[in-house]
Amino acid sequence: MSLADREWRLITEESRPGPLNMALDETAAESAAEDGTRTLRVYRWEPSTLSLGYHQDSATIDWEFCEREGITVTRRPTGGGAIYHDDYGDISYSIVAPADELPGDLLESYELLCEPLLDAFESMGVDARFADEERPAMYDPACYLRALHPAHDVVADDGRKISGNAQYRQKDAVVQHGSITFARTTKRHLDCFADPDATAEEFDERVTSVREQSDVDRGEAVAELESSLRSWAGTHEGTWADREVSQARERARAKYEDPGWTRDGDDPL
Repeated sequence: MSLADREWRLITEESRPGPLNMALDETAAESAAEDGTRTLRVYRWEPSTLSLGYHQDSATIDWEFCEREGITVTRRPTGGGAIYHDDYGDISYSIVAPADELPGDLLESYELLCEPLLDAFESMGVDARFADEERPAMYDPACYLRALHPAHDVVADDGRKISGNAQYRQKDAVVQHGSITFARTTKRHLDCFADPDATAEEFDERVTSVREQSDVDRGEAVAELESSLRSWAGTHEGTWADREVSQARERARAKYEDPGWTRDGDDPL
């Protein structure tokens, strides 16, 4: 049975605070484990958010800058470095399904779940592919400046990173979420770090954007991603259940807004 033979729901782009975005992924995973609900979602971050990797050292973050600029900080359940997300320059997505319906091999799973992402880039007019070789890290605390990994980093034709993707398992479900750089926010991104060991020029040498690679506007880019997800899974538009939203709001408050989780990775739940 192919993925398109199963029932999926597509939740089209919505704006949520960072902690709630992470809590919704976790809630979707519980729905997948409990009743087989399969979820595709596209989302943006409002207000702007710095999402930390699971093992991130909080000392690498300029907390005073983030507070002064109104940038929410939360910690992802996936690894990697911190990513700055705003309401324009970033396009994010998640794919959530029961674990037993996806390949157990991590690389096979990435290849499968990134198919609609690569199809979307093609429709946007961006020549994108998995990184075909590893490149050394420029600055480990920043996700987009870490060593490129062929399994889950997507680069444009010029070899610069345009999308990062990560997976985790939560209660017999697989969650893959990723970030597409629609427009670079180089200075803002680097300013979130306490002492970034990289310049703006070095950042731009490693990172590119949809806007730089193509002439599509943001709305068109989002529409192409949603269309690719829809075709890949043979799905229709859906919504969150009231129960899921309520549960996610409580989890965002209890976990993803909790200083112990955000600063130190201590899960209060």
